[in-house]
Amino acid sequence: MVAMSEALVHARITLLQAWLRMLLFSSVWPPTWCAEYKGPPETVKPLRVIVSSKDMSLAGWMSYSLYFGGQRHIISMKSKNFLESRQLPVFTYNDQGVLFEDRPFVQNDCYYLGFVDGDLESMAALTTCFGGFQGILQINDTAYEIKPKSPSSTFEHLLYKIDSEKTQLRPMRCGLTDEEIAGQVRLQENGKSTRMQSIYGSWWSHGLYIKLALVIDHEQYLYRKKNTSLVIRDVLSIMQGINLFLLSVDINVVLLGLTIWTNGNPIPVQDIYALLPAFCTWKGTNLDSQIPYDIAHLFVNYTFSNYFGIAYVGTVCDKTFGCGIDSIAEDDFLTIGHIVAHEIGHNLGMSHDGILCTCGEESCLMSATMDSSQKLSNCSYEVLWAHMINKSCIHREPRPSDIFQLKVCGNGIVEEGEQCDCGSSENCRRNRCCMPSCTLRSKAKCDTGLCCNRKCQIQPSGTLCRARENECDLPEWCNGTSHECPEDLFVQDGTSCPGDGYCYEKRCNSHDVHCQRVFGQLAMKASDSCYKELNTRGDRFGNCGFINNEYVRCEISDILCGRIQCDKVGTLPILQNHYTIHWTHFNSVSCWSTDYHLGMKIADLGDIKDGTNCGPQHVCIARKCVNKPSWVNDCTPETCNMKGVCNNKQHCHCDVGWSPPNCQETGTGGSIDSGSPGNEVYEDEVVSKKDAPEKPNVIIWLLPIICVAVVLSVLFCLSGATNKSREAAASQPAEERVKPPYEGAEPSYETVKPPDEWANP
Repeated sequence: MVAMSEALVHARITLLQAWLRMLLFSSVWPPTWCAEYKGPPETVKPLRVIVSSKDMSLAGWMSYSLYFGGQRHIISMKSKNFLESRQLPVFTYNDQGVLFEDRPFVQNDCYYLGFVDGDLESMAALTTCFGGFQGILQINDTAYEIKPKSPSSTFEHLLYKIDSEKTQLRPMRCGLTDEEIAGQVRLQENGKSTRMQSIYGSWWSHGLYIKLALVIDHEQYLYRKKNTSLVIRDVLSIMQGINLFLLSVDINVVLLGLTIWTNGNPIPVQDIYALLPAFCTWKGTNLDSQIPYDIAHLFVNYTFSNYFGIAYVGTVCDKTFGCGIDSIAEDDFLTIGHIVAHEIGHNLGMSHDGILCTCGEESCLMSATMDSSQKLSNCSYEVLWAHMINKSCIHREPRPSDIFQLKVCGNGIVEEGEQCDCGSSENCRRNRCCMPSCTLRSKAKCDTGLCCNRKCQIQPSGTLCRARENECDLPEWCNGTSHECPEDLFVQDGTSCPGDGYCYEKRCNSHDVHCQRVFGQLAMKASDSCYKELNTRGDRFGNCGFINNEYVRCEISDILCGRIQCDKVGTLPILQNHYTIHWTHFNSVSCWSTDYHLGMKIADLGDIKDGTNCGPQHVCIARKCVNKPSWVNDCTPETCNMKGVCNNKQHCHCDVGWSPPNCQETGTGGSIDSGSPGNEVYEDEVVSKKDAPEKPNVIIWLLPIICVAVVLSVLFCLSGATNKSREAAASQPAEERVKPPYEGAEPSYETVKPPDEWANP
């Protein structure tokens, strides 16, 4: 359900017409043009609707009801983020040209894309960043602009019907010509730029990420009255427009950093053809060390005659030529988004659409002239399919660690010359180990690390800092001198593990365990006939890989190394988006399997893992069943005197009672890499960071024993009293014995006569 909803959003966005260009960003910054409306606005009040679909609710969808035009409409939408972090790195310069970095808080979860229920060609593009809903709706081929009504105490909004025929765009075209593209190709071929090759064997149009670095010229900074906050708002609005145009092919443009030329333009910007190579040279010297981007674009508040931008073709992962220029000489942020999306298309390898290129409209996104189309042509899709598998950078989702930070005290990262870094002043006030000056407090020995306790002291040698996760993992202990836990080590590949499996990359892999991970604890490996029947088909439910855009049939010898096939499936698991469960029944044999949508950023559940047993002394490696002796190891059980196992550094990890390095002498166990446990630390004990006491308290150990002794004494006394009562009762005459009341009867109470001194006078 979720996948279908997201696919509908993609399809609806590609069907938008020219009036989509009036997407409302103008509520905060009035544009230089004005949208024409058909009549006065309607007053509407958005009401939150509880989503009936559990899947959509879990996936972050929400719905609102709006009544206008004589009927009620349900708007379903989902947040679209385009920042890696709410603390966007913003680089500026002072009067002396010194670079400064700031990380202002940026609200990033208030931009939404969605659709209107019941209309296959509807679309909703809204923002709530500035209070209420602002944006545009398409319903039944009609465009509406919505904005909050001010003042209103009941969440009222104004809805305008847009007259799209009265909105015209000034003629503009891309600066690239056929001759310019040919010259770029020659330049790139003669240069020494490196094209990153893909580690992926295939790609579908799903989940690509373009990490973008933006630079704003000095004129735009002056245009916004030297207000950095307004410049950032402009950029965020443009980013929503960029993602709106590229969402149809699920290309996510993520902003990793922003540089503003606050101290003047370091290069001339008047000639667009000279500006492109000059900017590429500038970014190589100044930007490459700041942000690990895929492409960098310069936004220029300058009109290049009738040109709206220019970019190098096919350079998205190229550190030398991965750049572009975009004119932002007007406040129509969706138009600017169109410009940037067009130039990013060039970076992705797309040329201008020719006569044979079509998208169902008069022109397409990659048309040489500026128009209102949002669709990619068949030619552009062909480029994406043919060339993007060789661009590894766009297959990887950005991480916060990708973002460069200037070395400065207070950024929360311990850098060279710092003993610690507690971050913000508020965090430093709560931190008992680190001072705002990035130095340790008096008597503190550490601040962070798994071997630093809550008293800011380094844990004693032998303290367990990382417990063993599974039978193919190994524990690590503190060494008593460092606040960091030793490197996370594991059992050497090829070591036998339960279930006739072998340890491989910290996992014990077997078909039974694999089936249980996917289909539950009752599942088990299916019959070999399932593997033969399905994995030799060469389709998405049974294969031995995907090469040259085709599924590979498994050879008979490799059928146990293709996709997992399971049996004894009692309940169907709840899997993530785009997974499909497949069931086949033949010759009284049941086979359960899953497919995998290539290009997703999540792991493939059905891919049989390397190290899985596929026969006597055989294991699966790269979807091939190979001889187990393919592992060549210097460390063997004999090396460890049969008193330990080999780790992934080919060193002995000794059992408790034996000492490294070769487990020949008595000791406490461990290895020269992981450390050794102390006499009072056991392998199953987990000492949480900063939560372990310095020394065990004897009273704590004796307390359970004391409690047990007290309880036994009380029980013994009660038992003696009960026996005496029974003996006394037995000696009484039968008529004097107290009979228990019947169930439900009212209890009887003995009337106690008060003492004589209480009597009334």
